[in-house]
Amino acid sequence: MATERNDVADQLGAFLLERQLTLTTAESCTAGWVGETLAAVSNSSQFYSCGFITYTYAAKHRVLGVSEQTLTKHTAVSEAAVSEMASGAKKCSGDAISIAVSGYAGPDGGEDGIPAGTVWFAWGLPDDSIRTCHKWFDGESQEVMRKATHYAVSELYKILTS
Repeated sequence: MATERNDVADQLGAFLLERQLTLTTAESCTAGWVGETLAAVSNSSQFYSCGFITYTYAAKHRVLGVSEQTLTKHTAVSEAAVSEMASGAKKCSGDAISIAVSGYAGPDGGEDGIPAGTVWFAWGLPDDSIRTCHKWFDGESQEVMRKATHYAVSELYKILTS
């Protein structure tokens, strides 16, 4: 799977370089794996500017500007939270594109009953629109993280090229 993940990241990197677009990441449950994947691409410094790892509610609020009301009402593992994470990362970085990921990798789910393996994604696009979706991935924590990382990168490439 590492080769597949890197192949998609290579394709995304080439696409971004060709169009002179830059990207930032806002990660929670993937703990920087999306950023690590992007940074491994040749010439990544020309399209990947920075990443934010915000595990806690306080960090999501303080660093990315996710509203306390969103976190209280919807939790960090929600469409509302990842949308605000994607917007906040774009605002902080000044990049054209962002990827935001928040979920429960496991072994436990949330106190709100959301099961382990649930991950929300948001992609902030150059036209300032935001696309979101959620997925459920099976496996141990690291397997969920790996699958979520691959999905975040490959889905952005699909969105940008369709």
